[in-house]
Amino acid sequence: MARHDPANFVMSDPVTPCPRSSEEKTSTALSTLTDFSSAADWGERLFIGPQGVYLVWRILVYLGTGGAVVYVLLWFGKSFFPEPVYGAAALWQDLYGEAALMLGAFLPAILMGRIEGRPVDDYGLPRRQAFGKLFWVGAAWGLAAITLLLMMMYAVHVLFLGPIALHGMRILKFAAFWAAFFVLVGLFEEFLLRGYLLFTIAQTTGFWPAAALFSCLFGAIHLRNAGEGPVGVLGAAAIGFFFCLTLRRTGNLWFAVGFHLSWDWGETYLYAVPNSGTTQPGHLLSSWVSGKVWLTGGTVGPEGSVLCFVLLVVLWVVFDRMYPTATFRMDLPGPHTANESLSLRITSNASEKSLE
Repeated sequence: MARHDPANFVMSDPVTPCPRSSEEKTSTALSTLTDFSSAADWGERLFIGPQGVYLVWRILVYLGTGGAVVYVLLWFGKSFFPEPVYGAAALWQDLYGEAALMLGAFLPAILMGRIEGRPVDDYGLPRRQAFGKLFWVGAAWGLAAITLLLMMMYAVHVLFLGPIALHGMRILKFAAFWAAFFVLVGLFEEFLLRGYLLFTIAQTTGFWPAAALFSCLFGAIHLRNAGEGPVGVLGAAAIGFFFCLTLRRTGNLWFAVGFHLSWDWGETYLYAVPNSGTTQPGHLLSSWVSGKVWLTGGTVGPEGSVLCFVLLVVLWVVFDRMYPTATFRMDLPGPHTANESLSLRITSNASEKSLE
């Protein structure tokens, strides 16, 4: 280190810094604002395009948030249903699980509605029509449809109806339980696959390509059922495509939710036939099938029977005649409003902070 001679140091008056002119202050503020705006622009370009928030980000945020909601609810539910669970407790655990899945599909849509600047009703389940006329019309259609399918199977001697399996108050208790259970199933599956995601993707691909995609996914998710098979998956996909038609023509999902509820309720509780490869306790009748698998559906149930496809053709034609006009709208005010207001708020806040 160099040594310095004190004699070489000269005392001088303290130097007072020159005050900055107003032009210099403005220049500094504008420079700060420019830097901030550049960072904001980069982030905006990453997430927001000419049509608003990029499609992939909207889908990832929706699915990621939904997965987090389900995870938290199922983790919380472990305190109510410690493993192992048997008997009636297992049924209540299944009910809780379906409620968690339903909330995992619906709650993120509220967040996406805030981001996109639109009401959550736009995604297919308008709250003012909840469990209204369309729901009950759909429920009547669903119960009539599964009854007609089973009547066809009975007519060709592959379905046999046995005696009543429940008695007393158990009839009403299980009827109510399975009704509540399949309301949750209908809300979850319809909104997940024909709600927010279909609405969002259809704005890019058009309605029917998106409908075909999510109908295939609807069939595929049934593969998790132990008794499901390829024909049953195809049948579930065809039913899902019919539900897309009901969405297109009625303008929302309430008809499909009602149909979904009563179809599953009829299979599981009322007629006691396999429902997409699953059988449950607490059914009213004792039924069984016997005959060729292409008629009975085998372990899949009626959805794996060729007669199910015949029924779906009939349902499509009748529904098309009764509801001839497409009322589902994909041209509702988009995410521009929310994104533009967000961008303006960012710029405004940046200006205020840099000029302070």
